[in-house]
Amino acid sequence: MAARQRIFRVRRNYNQWVANETLEDYALRFTAKKARRWSSARVSNTALGAISFLALEAIGGAITLNYGFTNAAFAIMAVGFIIFVTGLPISYYASKYGIDIDLLTRGAGFGYIGSTITSLIYASFTFIFFALEAAIMALALEQLFGIPLSIGYILSSLIVIPLVTHGITLISRFQLWSQPVWICLQLLPFIYIAIHDVNAVEDWSQFAGVNNEAGGSFNLLLFGAASAVIFSLIAQIGEQVDFLRFLPPKDSAHPLRWWMAMLAAGPGWIGAGILKIFAGSFLAVLALNHGVLAQDASDPTHMYRIAFGYLTSSPDFALAMAGVFVVLSQLKINVTNAYAGSIAWSNFFSRLTHNHPGRVVWLIFNVVIALLLMELGIYRALEEILGVYAVIAVAWVGSLVADLIINKPLGLSPPGIEFKRAYLYDINPVGFGSMIVASLIGISAHMGVFNELSRALAPYITLVSAFVVAPTIAWVTQGRYYIARQPETIVTDNDMATCCICEHSFEQEDIAVCPAYGGYICSLCCTLDARCQDRCKPHARLSEQILSFLGVFLPSPLIARLNSRFGHFLALMTLTALFMSLTMTMVYFEVSAPDAGMQALIRELIWKEYFILLIVAGVAVWLFVLAHESRLVAHEETERQTELLHQEILAHEQTDMQLQKAKELAEAANNAKSRYLTGISHELRSPLNSVMGYAQLLERDTEVPESKREAVNVILRGSEHLSDLIEGLLDISKIEAGRLELHRNEVRLPKLINQLVTMFQLQAQAKGIDFQFSQNGPIPEYVSADEKRLRQILINLLSNAVKYTHQGTVELQVRYRNQVAEFRVVDSGVGISDTDIETIFKPFERIYQPGIAPIPGTGLGLTITRLLTEIMGGEISVRSNPGTGSTFTVSLMLSRIDNPSFEPTLEQKVRGYIGPRKRVLVVDDDVYQRSLIVNILGPLGFEIAQAASAEECLSLIQGWQPDIFLLDVTMPGMSGWELVENVRAQNIKVPIVMISADASEGQPIAERDSDDYAVLHDAYLIKPIRVTNLLERLAALLDVKWFYDEGPKPVLQVPHKTFNHSDLPDAQTLGVLHDMAEIGHLQGLKKQLQKLKQNQTADANFIGYLEMAIQQVRMDRIIEVTQGTKGAAKSRVEGS
Repeated sequence: MAARQRIFRVRRNYNQWVANETLEDYALRFTAKKARRWSSARVSNTALGAISFLALEAIGGAITLNYGFTNAAFAIMAVGFIIFVTGLPISYYASKYGIDIDLLTRGAGFGYIGSTITSLIYASFTFIFFALEAAIMALALEQLFGIPLSIGYILSSLIVIPLVTHGITLISRFQLWSQPVWICLQLLPFIYIAIHDVNAVEDWSQFAGVNNEAGGSFNLLLFGAASAVIFSLIAQIGEQVDFLRFLPPKDSAHPLRWWMAMLAAGPGWIGAGILKIFAGSFLAVLALNHGVLAQDASDPTHMYRIAFGYLTSSPDFALAMAGVFVVLSQLKINVTNAYAGSIAWSNFFSRLTHNHPGRVVWLIFNVVIALLLMELGIYRALEEILGVYAVIAVAWVGSLVADLIINKPLGLSPPGIEFKRAYLYDINPVGFGSMIVASLIGISAHMGVFNELSRALAPYITLVSAFVVAPTIAWVTQGRYYIARQPETIVTDNDMATCCICEHSFEQEDIAVCPAYGGYICSLCCTLDARCQDRCKPHARLSEQILSFLGVFLPSPLIARLNSRFGHFLALMTLTALFMSLTMTMVYFEVSAPDAGMQALIRELIWKEYFILLIVAGVAVWLFVLAHESRLVAHEETERQTELLHQEILAHEQTDMQLQKAKELAEAANNAKSRYLTGISHELRSPLNSVMGYAQLLERDTEVPESKREAVNVILRGSEHLSDLIEGLLDISKIEAGRLELHRNEVRLPKLINQLVTMFQLQAQAKGIDFQFSQNGPIPEYVSADEKRLRQILINLLSNAVKYTHQGTVELQVRYRNQVAEFRVVDSGVGISDTDIETIFKPFERIYQPGIAPIPGTGLGLTITRLLTEIMGGEISVRSNPGTGSTFTVSLMLSRIDNPSFEPTLEQKVRGYIGPRKRVLVVDDDVYQRSLIVNILGPLGFEIAQAASAEECLSLIQGWQPDIFLLDVTMPGMSGWELVENVRAQNIKVPIVMISADASEGQPIAERDSDDYAVLHDAYLIKPIRVTNLLERLAALLDVKWFYDEGPKPVLQVPHKTFNHSDLPDAQTLGVLHDMAEIGHLQGLKKQLQKLKQNQTADANFIGYLEMAIQQVRMDRIIEVTQGTKGAAKSRVEGS
């Protein structure tokens, strides 16, 4: 067995016609309670608009002229009574359950597919009577305006469409407004005739027919023939029901009003209909007596022209009034015919094609069919068409009524009406089988197979057969084919449920539970679905039902052979042959021949046509079977492939689950690593803060001898590098979490490069290798960049180059062009193979090469370098050959800053500040950290108090008010953040600087998710503290001005005229200094400075000026003093 295909929900989007309920009027579905907003009287009046159709007069006139008044009158009364009795239960159940005639037929014994045939019967009724009514209207237009019939047919058809597009909303208004005018025009001529020509009634009652076959007495054969024509009106109850479903719910309306509206608009239509049929009978005889030809006397236009002639002596005015009445009557009935037909065709085609373009489309389709029938001359064959149709309509309605009034009271069918596809068998043999059997009996009788009497009484025989066969089949089957699976109760808070396919909400009565899609589905989506293949009720499908039925009579091997390609062809061909034979037989019996020879010729022609059509049909059926089989094979293959795909998806889901678990474990390990790194960095920062802090103090101490100052600088640079390494450990975690932030600073690029060159020259000399720096072209003095991250990138690359180079050279090359800085680190080290290029950028990955001792390191440097480069919008590339060295190239967009926001000062030692003495309160649980702050700030003149805990701080400030707080974040007991809250709670407004060894707490606001928390502190410093950063924050927060050893010197200014000719070096040396300053070659300038000091070729004043400018990396000052080296030095001296 082929695996079942899994069905996935695909939202169904309806076009705007289907989505508009005003246009759609709940076609194919339960009429929602919210849509039943009209009063019972309004709905009843709309439904009674059907009584205006003049086909009733035409039928009454035709049967009276052909069969005489007596036979016509008995037929009218008998059939009228039957139509009333059969219409009553249909109207009651449709009104009670809010469903149209098709949905009622589904649930009352026909099944889901079985009611498709009845939809076709009902749709045929609507377009047949639409064509009859429109033909009458076209005849009136011809007599009034001389419009040709072919044009009149088109006008009579198209004028109805705009009145029906908006369903009962517009139809009810049209019927309400036109009803008074129509009633007046309908009754007025009869009142005048009753007053002025009473003898006409006597002439009518004594009329024996045109041919006077019965001599004015009752004749059973003529009675049956007249009844057959009137029985075609039995299907009119379907049109009444299409409006009755809009009656207010029975439990919410006044009982008496509801019953009166249901009776009047439902079966009660035939009461007015009988009167109109008698009126047509009377007017036909009246017209005949006024000289109208017999073939025209049954035309309503001629009838009412004679009738309105009693009101006026003007024939033209009488014709005009008759024309207006005919046109109005045809519009009133044809809006009903067209509306009912659109619903019937929607039901029919939606089940065949699983598609619903909208009720408006089928409205147009129904009108077009009626138009074609009019062009074929349907009005001329009125009796023949209605007589044949009556048999089939009676079989349908009789089977339906038998189920409602016999099977339900006897308990042979469910008490309610279940119309949803999800719960029904495709074929219910009770109603469907009864209709087929009764139709065959009735058609056989109509064609004279039995005798002339049975031919005349064929509709009565059909009705009786339906009432007998339907209960019999229900009793035999014990009613098991009504419900395929028990409807599930849907319980919601507001009595509404949402369809899982179209995602619209519907009332519970219109919703079913769909196992295939695993949710609720509305009746329309269920009807149109073609993918589920009735998975919820496989035993109820038509094919399964047929096989089960055949299995009762045939052995299993034969059933298996019949369920094959040949068996399918044989079955379809048999049904096609039977249908064609039945059609040809009906044509043969309806065609009249003048003599036996002509009859034989017609019979021979029909046989030949039958066999020709049979051959064509056989080819078509065979192709259909092959196409159907191919579709089934493709469907099975699709299901098989889908099942394999589904199994693969399940396997992938299991793999994904395992991968997810592995990912969660990896993330847990990574989080543990991050927590460890954060913790260890916190532990390292505190002692490092002491090392770095005292190194900064020693560097600024003038008493440190010059021979030891370089060692202090090494300690300071090493501690700074170690601080950068600690921060690098955290950078990976920050980048992975998306929390790394970049800052755009004004960076003095030459100074930064010089610091790096100095730092790594020492490392290279200690290792016995050469370190070189080259600059290709000038570089800007200031660029916009994150100085910390830029320094980190270059340090990582240079550190690796020195680390992996054992002999030879490490070179830093810098080039700046078009706002892009290119840094190239070239070494002659061990090199990297192509296969290891990507590996070196992975976290904690190390490359081990045979014969080379492993070099210590964390394995994070290049990982951080690549991540930082990419975050900064740059790129990094590597070229390397094992054994010959590597070249790392980093390109970054570093925008030039031509006008920096501040003027740099010479790096002078701060000795104090100008102004009143400031109080500083230092709170830290580590005594060494407090001592460091005291040693930094104490010599500058600050009054400092210390507290070892938050509690001690709170106690201290009760009697000693500081100007600024320096608070450690992490302390035992009350934390620094809690202390801030307590301080601010005491309305203390002085600045607060938070100091922490935990870099992850640098974003306290985001972590605490408090808008108010941003105002509690003023600055945040991370250990180890840089003295310059601390002093900058204090200056900004306390608004103090520093003074230095030599007094404030914000800008280096030495007048040119102070240099005499003897003070300056030779012109060649000045030219070299000028060129080096232009390209920012700091190391070259330092070498030239050393030569000047050694050779004493320049005045000490000039050498001092040059040395300070080099220390401050003030290339602009060097360029100014060496400007015009080619002869300019001499002229400048002379000018002085």
